[in-house]
Amino acid sequence: MNETVTLVRVFAYLSLLTVGGGMAAFPEMKILTVDVHKWLTFPQLIHLYSVGQMAPGPNMMMIVSIGDWAGGWLGALVTVLAFFGPTALLAFVVARLWHRLETWPWRNSIQRGLAPVSIGLLLAGCFTMAKGAVTGLQTSTIAVGVLLILLRYKINPALLVIGGAIVGVLSFAPK
Repeated sequence: MNETVTLVRVFAYLSLLTVGGGMAAFPEMKILTVDVHKWLTFPQLIHLYSVGQMAPGPNMMMIVSIGDWAGGWLGALVTVLAFFGPTALLAFVVARLWHRLETWPWRNSIQRGLAPVSIGLLLAGCFTMAKGAVTGLQTSTIAVGVLLILLRYKINPALLVIGGAIVGVLSFAPK
């Protein structure tokens, strides 16, 4: 039961860091779930996040697995509620307030200030994940190749996911 309280505390806190998306919370999620509480390893966290990216729905549904590993079915349930509950409530309150403040002169300033924060948090998440996922020449080549393809061409990212899986099977097959 003690782990359940910790899961609620950790994931309610993480939910408030998701300004700009789930990747914004990834660095702190890594610290708390891997380094502090040792619920999983860094490669496991990267794997869960990657699978979450491919699954339908919000990519942060991967937190259910963390909750399950740390606290069983109850851990999974409280993790989902703790992670999505605070941000849903906050979004509801802010949306109602934001509509009322439509003519407020500071509204645009706040929006312009928050956009770079969300980009910074997102980039920090990307760099944190890259430290664990890009581990050598092969993985660096895959990452740079995907980036360049996406910057240059209009291509469905699902095709790159499939291509990455094929390259992974060919490059990292068990010997």
